[in-house]
Amino acid sequence: MKTIAEILPLATSYLAERKIDRARRSAEELLAFVLGVKRLDLYLQYDRPLIETEMEKMRACLVRRIKGEPIEYIMGEIDFYGCRIEVGRDVLIPRQETEIFVDLAVKGIRQQPLEGRVLWDLCSGSGCIGLGIKRACPELRVVLSDLSPRAMAVAEKNKIKNHLDVECRVGDLLQPFLNEKADFVICNPPYVSTKEYEEIDSSVRDFEPSMALLAGKRGADFYEKLSRELPSFLNPQARVFLEIGHAQGLLVQEIFNGPPWRHLRLEKDWAGHDRFFFLEIE
Repeated sequence: MKTIAEILPLATSYLAERKIDRARRSAEELLAFVLGVKRLDLYLQYDRPLIETEMEKMRACLVRRIKGEPIEYIMGEIDFYGCRIEVGRDVLIPRQETEIFVDLAVKGIRQQPLEGRVLWDLCSGSGCIGLGIKRACPELRVVLSDLSPRAMAVAEKNKIKNHLDVECRVGDLLQPFLNEKADFVICNPPYVSTKEYEEIDSSVRDFEPSMALLAGKRGADFYEKLSRELPSFLNPQARVFLEIGHAQGLLVQEIFNGPPWRHLRLEKDWAGHDRFFFLEIE
């Protein structure tokens, strides 16, 4: 039987030879997943031998990885803002930028009394955003929605997994909320243009759901629809939090410029790109 100390360099070389980015990190994460330990624990158990079933599982993971499948889908779960989130090919993989987005939104939400207030997480996918906010702001009533029934099935699993009391609805953008109003709306909608989609990394294009990415010629279809339709669904002084593409700051400002919108504000990600757009209604 081979030990962790023997398997890790072999797996790293196997991935590196096939041009997999960050081969060592990928090998560590996959091996830790297979063994059910933390990545850093591998170095505390360097002499641990792998039994045959573990070896078989590791081989299967490596084969999936060299085919371009994201590690997050292979492992099936990620940590996100205090929650353990199941992911699969029916939902996008939550990015680091989105965790920043949630943290900024939580800081803004907590500026107001929350008892009796309602937040909608539109285009929620796995539910990571709404669930993270519910974890941080338990007084809020949180509703997740998505056009994809399969995505909402994943969100249902995640709310149960994290023991969080949120509601899940299926429907096209605001359709699930007819005759209702919200105090907060948060949305990470599709915002990739058709041209950008042609040039996007193959691991995204080949594995992640296109309906959660594509948003027309300019990547602005959902922002334009929200600017027109969202006001009638909002209580006075409701706040809206949107994630945007890194080059869409001026575009979304133009779309939401003028009444009834006010207090438009762009926030940057760690790379210094405009990535988040916050605003209020009169």
